[in-house]
Order: sequence, then C-alpha cells, then structure tokens
Amino acid sequence: MADLKKTPLFSLYQEGGAKTIDFGGWDLPVQFTSIKEEHEAVRTKAGLFDVSHMGEVEVSGPDALAFVQKITTNDASKLDVGQAQYSIMCYPDGGTVDDLLVYKLARDRYLLVINAANIEKDVDWMKQHIEGDMQLHNISDDTAQLALQGPLAEQVLQTLTDEDLSAIKSFRFRADVKIAGVQALVSRSGYTGEDGFELYTKPENAQTLWRKILEAGKGEVLPCGLGARDTLRFEARLPLYGQELSASISPIEAGVGFAVKTDKTVPFIGQDALKKQKEQGAPRKLVGVEMIGRGIPRTHYPVYAGEELIGEITTGTQSPTLKKNVGLALIKREFSEPGTQLHVEIRGKRIEAVIVPLPFYKRSK
Repeated sequence: MADLKKTPLFSLYQEGGAKTIDFGGWDLPVQFTSIKEEHEAVRTKAGLFDVSHMGEVEVSGPDALAFVQKITTNDASKLDVGQAQYSIMCYPDGGTVDDLLVYKLARDRYLLVINAANIEKDVDWMKQHIEGDMQLHNISDDTAQLALQGPLAEQVLQTLTDEDLSAIKSFRFRADVKIAGVQALVSRSGYTGEDGFELYTKPENAQTLWRKILEAGKGEVLPCGLGARDTLRFEARLPLYGQELSASISPIEAGVGFAVKTDKTVPFIGQDALKKQKEQGAPRKLVGVEMIGRGIPRTHYPVYAGEELIGEITTGTQSPTLKKNVGLALIKREFSEPGTQLHVEIRGKRIEAVIVPLPFYKRSK
C-alpha cells in the first residue's frame, strides 16, 4: 500500500480505527467502526467523509462558459454565480467520460469536480477540447474536500460558523466561509440521499476542519468510510462511475437524463447520440431489482428473463435501511416494467427476483 496516494487526512485515519483499502490508486478508509453503523449514523444523525481524493479543475477566461457548454450535457448558461449543477461529460457515441459537478464561481470562472479515479483521463479529455480565450488548471492537489451528511449536518456545522447555513439552499454554495476559523467553499448537495454540505479548503486546513467538526458533533457525528458512502448513494440511486456509468453506458441508460439538455443552443459532445436515445428510447435501462429468493445480487451478476440473458447487476447489496437484498441492474428496455419477474444468477444458480420502483430510499422533507 506504500505506493498509494494519500489525502491530507491520512494520518488521522488510525486515530479513528479506520480500515483502509486501495480505491482507484488511493489509500482510503472503507470503514471506521462498521459500514452498517456509519450508514445508520448518516440516515439518522450525521456522518463526516474525507473526499479529498476527488478531482477539481478550474476553468476561467472569456470563453470558459462556451468550453463548459461544449464538454458537458447540462446547460451551464442557466447557472448564476453561487449555483452548482450535476452534469455529464460524454463521448461522441453517448458513452460517459465522467459525471461531475459544475460550480459557477464568477462570470468567467467555473469549478468542475470530477471522480478521483478519472482525474488524469478527464483532464486529458478536457485539454483535447480547449478552444478560444480560456485557461484550464487542475487544482486537485491543492484542494481538500470534506463532506458532512445527514439530518443533523446543518445543526452541527452551524455551531462552527457565523454564516447563516440555512441560506445556502440545495445546489448552492458560498465561496468564502469561515468554518472553525478555516476558510472554505461551502456547498450543499451530497452523495448519500441526505441533506449535507461539502467543504473545500486548502490541504493544510483539512485536519483542523475534520477535528473541529467531530468535536462539535460529539455523539452525533461519526467519521465514515467508502463502504457507507457506497451503500448510502446506492439506496438513493445515485450513480457510481465504473458501475452505473461508463464509456459503454450513456446517461440516458443510467437514468440521469435530467442532466442531458439536448435542446441547449451550444452543441455539446455526444449531443446527437443522446438526442436520439431521448427521442427513441435507449436500448437499455437501469432498474431496481429486489430478490425474492435467497441471495445478494452483486456487480456483474447476469440477469435473465426466462432463458434470455437481458443484462447484469451494476451494484447490489443487502440494503442497511430496507433490510432487503436489492440491486441496480442495467437490462434490455423491453423488460424494465416494475413488477416484471426476473432471475439473477448467483454462484451458478438462477434466483428469482422482481423489478421494483427506484429509488430504494428517499428522505422525507
């Protein structure tokens, strides 16, 4: 594990008893206590995640918006300063380069937040499409990111700042907030299905923020690892690149077509292919599967309708919230109606399952 990249918080993992794993070339905590305990904390109280491995790219200059519009599927022209949006970068055939968040920092300045395992690939892709008067800077190494998620996130974080956090609405941010005396960009989105905040700061400030938030939330906030992050996002049907999205899976197939604006005035890469899928229907669709027979559906397990192989599981587990064995499956569209009986092949046996509505979990407002 010596050659793996480490975040600025790595030295604190041991204090929390973290078990670390290789995640896309990073040495990251899969859990501190247990995945189920951390999952439950985020659903009922709050959890703190180190997501400093994520990538950040700053795009600036008079042609910054035109560039963002060309490489992403959503309509960044709709953003005001202080707003963020979920978007996708696609290949010409509609396959996914990556999913990302786009923050409008100023009139001609944007922050793109990309997936850790894709940083090098994404930055190379962006550089291939630079046009006009603009600059692109990969600031990933100069940025740390913490995520505080859960119903008590605002209450806990508010004790550390004079900023009115209730004024930061969903997919909004403030670029210059002091949290426990530390300068941070504070946004409100998340990857768990719960309310919460992301804190972007300089790497040298990350440990202070981590400690201060855990102190402020003593008894209410647990440090959380990648395991709970995965089960939480899965229950809320939030895609993971490499599973629900990939070079061979389009955002339409993955069920995030809301982030694909095929009618925006600036043409974007993949627009023709995605417009065709939106109008005619994609050949495959991401659905929810609940096991009727015994067994847990796992990534890449085959899915059958009768004797026909119709797709595979992209993510599956025993849902900590629902206490059911469920999965996301990418299957042929004609078999995608809720209530359809299917079989998932688990260790050589075909086990009965049924298609159920998504998401598996949705928080009450």
